[in-house]
This record gives sequence, structure tokens and C-alpha cells, in this order.
Amino acid sequence: MHTTEKKRSDPERIASRRKQVLDAAESCFGSSGFHGASMAEISKAAGMSAGHIYNYFDNKDAIIAAFVQQNVERVSTLLGDLAQREDPLQALLDDIDRSVSDNLQPGVWKLLLEIWAQSAREPGIAKLAQDADRVSRTELHCLLKRGRAMRGWATDDAALMARIEVMIAIFQGLHVRPILSPDLDARAVTEATRLAMLPLLMTE
Repeated sequence: MHTTEKKRSDPERIASRRKQVLDAAESCFGSSGFHGASMAEISKAAGMSAGHIYNYFDNKDAIIAAFVQQNVERVSTLLGDLAQREDPLQALLDDIDRSVSDNLQPGVWKLLLEIWAQSAREPGIAKLAQDADRVSRTELHCLLKRGRAMRGWATDDAALMARIEVMIAIFQGLHVRPILSPDLDARAVTEATRLAMLPLLMTE
């Protein structure tokens, strides 16, 4: 293999290996919890030796950090797509069906709940989660501020950030509902969420 080809393929191989570990860790965390899942269990699920995993992640906290970053990128992509639309506030309302559906999916909330639980125990993970939350809030703030300015509404930062906190709380709260209310009516919840979001988005 030529040197240029090797340089090009190495990052791809590393990214593939990291994804392999993350996929295995997500499965293990989902079934055994963060503390219950050992690096040996993760390595077995990933189909590689524990020593090999340490080439990509120093420890389980580093794996959690990677998941936090993944979620930041996921939210940033979603908000970026909404920002491309002509009316950001209406776009957020139109997107509620997908948003509610996503936040009720076990694949989303199980991992996030593990991250938040670990944040309560580990200051380092808490800082990562707080920094990630700050990034998402800032991006959402920019989106809402532009939509309100288009309507000639006030864009006071403190008042707007308070609305954003409530909006985020609504969607984060959806993560626990499938656990406590496994028979919930997703369609009815979606419509109720739309009603709850309407005054937060569409009133001055």
C-alpha cells in the first residue's frame, strides 16, 4: 500500500473500529447499565480484545464522552436542518411529530438516561453533559431568536432562554414516559405536546 493510501485508509479504519466499540457499548449499557457493563463484556460484544479497545478509548468514561458528542452532533444536525427553513418557529411546530417519536424511542432515551445518571455521580461526565447541553441551548436560542425577530417580537435573552428551558424539559421528560407508562398513546402525546409548544413558540 502506498503511503498516501495508508494515510487515507487509517482514519477510516479507526472510525470504523470506534463505531464498532460504541455500538457494542450501547448494547451493553442498555442491558447491564453503565456500572454493570464491564470492559470485558463490551470487548466481547464488539468482537475484539479488551486490550484492543483501549487503543480507541481509555476507559468507560471516554466511551460515555463519545456518546455525549454524538448526541450533540445529532441535535445540531436537526436544528441546522430546521434553520434552513423559511420560518424557524413554524418549522419547529411542523417537526413535533418526528421529535416526539424520536424521544419516545428506547434507542434514544436508554443511553441518555445512563449518561445523566452517570453525570450525577461523576463531575467529569457532568461537565461534558453540561457543556453539550449549553451548545444545544445556544443553537436553539439562535433559531428562536431569528424566528421571533422575523415577527417583530421581543428577543430578550433571559425570557427566551426560560422558554427554551421549558421546551427542552418537555422533550427530555418524554424519555422516561415509556418506562413509567408503557401503554401510553403516542399519537395523543404528540398532539398534547404540540398544544404545549404552541404558546412557547407562537406568542410574544
